[in-house]
Amino acid sequence: MIDLAFLVTAFAALFVVIDPIGLTPIFVALTRGMTATRRRALAVRACVISFAILLVFALFGEAVLGFIGISMPAFRVAGGILLFLTALDMLFERRQKRRRDQADEDEEDDDDPSVFPLAIPLIAGPGAIATIILLVGRGEGLVGFAAIMGVLLAVLALVLIMFLGAGLLERLLGKVGINVVTRLLGMLLAALSVQFVLDGLRSFGLGG
Repeated sequence: MIDLAFLVTAFAALFVVIDPIGLTPIFVALTRGMTATRRRALAVRACVISFAILLVFALFGEAVLGFIGISMPAFRVAGGILLFLTALDMLFERRQKRRRDQADEDEEDDDDPSVFPLAIPLIAGPGAIATIILLVGRGEGLVGFAAIMGVLLAVLALVLIMFLGAGLLERLLGKVGINVVTRLLGMLLAALSVQFVLDGLRSFGLGG
């Protein structure tokens, strides 16, 4: 039986690290001047590609780690530290600045931003990859894996919804609203990252 609390934690972790709300203004910037039809096509393509990338890491990420001699507890600790750094970036606005810089760098190549930078690294970035490997490592069998993939699909569906309603959401929240939400998500991610580190240390036999 799937632990509901674990699914909620998985959803929160993926939602925070992928950050659909924070991605919305970047999507608007990358698709500026495009038709609504073109925007929809890019949004769908970016989400599908992101899911494929994260699915590959969910299936083979732990096997690759084992092949190069990295234990899952060690990866949990490293992943938790990485997520904590991501949380600090969100709290101090460094993450959004870096995303805006990436968007600006790719303005000239605006034919198809769905693969880069939308799918990689904005949606399926290092934090999302680390999180999906950690969550699959904590899941139980095929049922647990399927549940985590369902959670991932739910988060990516929210990303797609945010992208499709990007213009409206931006007008409703405004710059201040987006900044407030980003900081709240950063605090939540910081707490979840600490939990990942504690789980890794506990797997090593530390902390009881």
